[in-house]
Amino acid sequence: MRVVLQRVSMARVKVDGQVVGEIGPGVCLLVGFSPRDSHEDIEWMADKVVNLRIFEDSSGKLNLPLSESDHGILVVSQFTLYGDCIKGRRPSFSEAAPPDLALELYDRFVEALRDRHPQVRTGVFQAHMAVELVNDGPVTLIIDSDRRGSR
Repeated sequence: MRVVLQRVSMARVKVDGQVVGEIGPGVCLLVGFSPRDSHEDIEWMADKVVNLRIFEDSSGKLNLPLSESDHGILVVSQFTLYGDCIKGRRPSFSEAAPPDLALELYDRFVEALRDRHPQVRTGVFQAHMAVELVNDGPVTLIIDSDRRGSR
């Protein structure tokens, strides 16, 4: 499971010109899944996202997590995070989970986030989406469950 996390002052997703998910300050998550992803990966990632200390405290230090704020989370599915560009000119997506499995994992991840944080919004799985955001900082992190040492 891969997540590109961006701290934002605002973010929204449009499908066919209509806003389907929107937050003010918080994080925008671009999320991709592989066939190897498990329930443990989803739980680990949800915990990681809500507990990362990426918001400034009163001293201006990155010391506060989402769990201690009323900031939002916007979750956008993005299978292209598993695109392999090493060979040739066309990315290979053979490492990405097939759509039926990816949808199941995506839904479980969104639910895991909602169990931990009250303000979670989403895009539309498999839709062509326009994602708009203002990156705050900028703070952008790449989190990969394969690198957590459990495999």
